[in-house]
Amino acid sequence: MSVFLGIDIGTSGTKTLAIDEQGAILADATATYPCYHPQPLWSEQDPDDWWRATVATVRAVVKQARLKPADVKAIGLSGQMHGSVFLDKDQRVIRRALLWNDQRTAAECDEIESRAGGRRKLIQWVANPALTGFTAPKILWLRNHEPRHFEAVRKVLLPKDEIRRRLTGEFATDASDASGTLLLDVAKRQWSKALLSKLELDADLLARCYESEEVTGRLTRAAAGQLGLSVDCVVVGGAGDCAAGAVGNGIVSQGLLSTSIGTSGVMFAYSDRVKIDPRGRIHTFCHAVRGQWHMMGVNLSAGGSLQWFRNQLCRAEIAQARKTRRDPYDLLAAEAELVRAGSDGLFFLPYLSGERTPHADPDARGCFVGLTLAHTRGHLVRAIMEGVTYSMRDSLEIMLGLGVPVKQIRASGGGSRSPLWRRIQADVFGRKVVTLNAEEGPGYGVALLAAVGAGAFKDIGEACKATVHVVKETAPVRAACKHYDQAFPIYQQLYRSLKNDFQSIAALEGKR
Repeated sequence: MSVFLGIDIGTSGTKTLAIDEQGAILADATATYPCYHPQPLWSEQDPDDWWRATVATVRAVVKQARLKPADVKAIGLSGQMHGSVFLDKDQRVIRRALLWNDQRTAAECDEIESRAGGRRKLIQWVANPALTGFTAPKILWLRNHEPRHFEAVRKVLLPKDEIRRRLTGEFATDASDASGTLLLDVAKRQWSKALLSKLELDADLLARCYESEEVTGRLTRAAAGQLGLSVDCVVVGGAGDCAAGAVGNGIVSQGLLSTSIGTSGVMFAYSDRVKIDPRGRIHTFCHAVRGQWHMMGVNLSAGGSLQWFRNQLCRAEIAQARKTRRDPYDLLAAEAELVRAGSDGLFFLPYLSGERTPHADPDARGCFVGLTLAHTRGHLVRAIMEGVTYSMRDSLEIMLGLGVPVKQIRASGGGSRSPLWRRIQADVFGRKVVTLNAEEGPGYGVALLAAVGAGAFKDIGEACKATVHVVKETAPVRAACKHYDQAFPIYQQLYRSLKNDFQSIAALEGKR
């Protein structure tokens, strides 16, 4: 029996799943951990929590599926992108990792653009502008603000690659995840010597870069013992969570685009060429498909916006849902279902963690605009769903403007499980939205990559063709599309109207 594991080191928790040679899911398990916010807009996690969750979920999956150690032939790793794990000479973690949604590095982004000779030159080198979520600004922040820690750093790893180190003892990453560091020459799929030199960073700080299905090492005896697996089990390159999720959705050929609404929101389109937005509004990264690329827009607080609303303002509903064994999100969605498209003039800007696409503005703030006495909680919920979807349409419009073909939109993530949110996506995008048989996200994608690395499929295209299929379609409603087409420019204008106010608010808070 040949089994392949996919491990996804997410922001809210780690999920591990096991698949067989036909791509069928045998078992899955999830373990959660906290996120720390020592200051407003700062976001950190403890890599030890990731490891404990990895061990717990792998052992749970092995037990559920009644696997023998030798059954598991390969492991694929995915994880939250851009995070920074700082290791000293003894491979000890120096401080908590800075995460993708951490916004403390605005000054370091300016420094990077200045050292590179300007924004345009930087985009020529690494295909993307400097954004606060990326890894390179975090390294410079450590150098500028915690010099004693920086002096001790010998390696900087991405979240999934820290787990790889603990599994195999190897320092390795893959091209898709490395793209999000801002230190990779995306066109050549190798570290940018030019930018590293300008930033005065040693290339030895970084891990060796592989393609996503390449074998990067085998389990050490110690790791195999902890996980209940064999030392013959290999670990492949894997992928950043966005590329891994796209593989799990079969976005491995031209014309396919995926929308993913998890904590963040992602619009992801396959490309067989390096297409770069000269204004740097969306990302161009290496894909998890060997020798291919993708374009991606990211909203930092998509499902996270609705999660915030639920956690902070719906505690009674959470308690009620627990008593009735219902999902509190279902209760909120039922209220939003009663509200007309457009939420009766209520808009929500989903910038609770600042924003990336298309504004790249760490000072942006979330807000409701247009509230009246006639609005109910259902209006608020629907406005959040619509605001998140508008933010994703921002990315779609840019991609279409750059000539990216979009023949089919595939929805995934927690948001895709909501029939209402799927319908809102179809209506806001004005296009049919489909869902798939594989709804397991990044973990499924890297499990398929592990199967390719172990020889079960010749390449990831063959693997996706054999395992990923459309199961549901949601068609747009003409009347709703018309309303959203009229409302979308208003949504876009609200950010432009409030941009200076957001900066004033951030400056006021910075004086405390």
